[in-house]
Amino acid sequence: MKKHIFLTVNSHRVMVNCVIAFVLSIVALFTFYGVNYVRASKIINGVYYCGDENSKKVSLMINVYWGTEYLDDMLQILKDNDVKTTFFVGGTWAVAQSDMLEKIYKAGHEIGNHGYSHKDQGKLSAENNLKEISTTHELVKKLIGVEMNLFAPPSGSYNKKTVEMANSLGYKTIMWTDGRDTIDWRDKDSDLIYNRAIKNCKGGDFVLMHPTEATKNALDKIIKTLKNSGFSLCTVSENLGQN
Repeated sequence: MKKHIFLTVNSHRVMVNCVIAFVLSIVALFTFYGVNYVRASKIINGVYYCGDENSKKVSLMINVYWGTEYLDDMLQILKDNDVKTTFFVGGTWAVAQSDMLEKIYKAGHEIGNHGYSHKDQGKLSAENNLKEISTTHELVKKLIGVEMNLFAPPSGSYNKKTVEMANSLGYKTIMWTDGRDTIDWRDKDSDLIYNRAIKNCKGGDFVLMHPTEATKNALDKIIKTLKNSGFSLCTVSENLGQN
């Protein structure tokens, strides 16, 4: 009898332990796949890779350190299609091309920070990360009176200190959405750039491009295709729900 009771109690304990183990495994799986999925789809280590995934918003983020000769045409294409977007500008470029910077801003586009001298910020100290961002911030503020709050690291390179220093200045660090880099600085093929911009595009995407000739030639088609697919093209801030 005692043996039977012992076995019953022991079996009960085993069952309880199995249930606890099962619950813990479910929690672990949710934490790994659920929470990390949410983070990976929007924010990773404090860096924004897309905006509102539940929307039909898409943002063209245009990084500018060179290619000024194509900006007039790109601005006209954006105007003709009634599209506002975000230009991330480098500090040295802003000083050298202050008239163009003002023209972009007066056209209603958002201005973001792209560092001062296009350094590999992932290899910089906290002090130098801060200097790259803050110097550009003060220059743009002086030139057009804008207090920027979005920072796109040059070449997509950053480290923990980059994000910390950006945060300390009131900035969100912005990267392009995975698979949404047109790589237009390397591949001067308008069809290739077009396909990279629109293929499998989804709500919240940040599409990276630069003011190259091939991008200028693809821009109108990119915009029209995205609009015809039901997407609304907007600034990065609007995509993030800041405006």
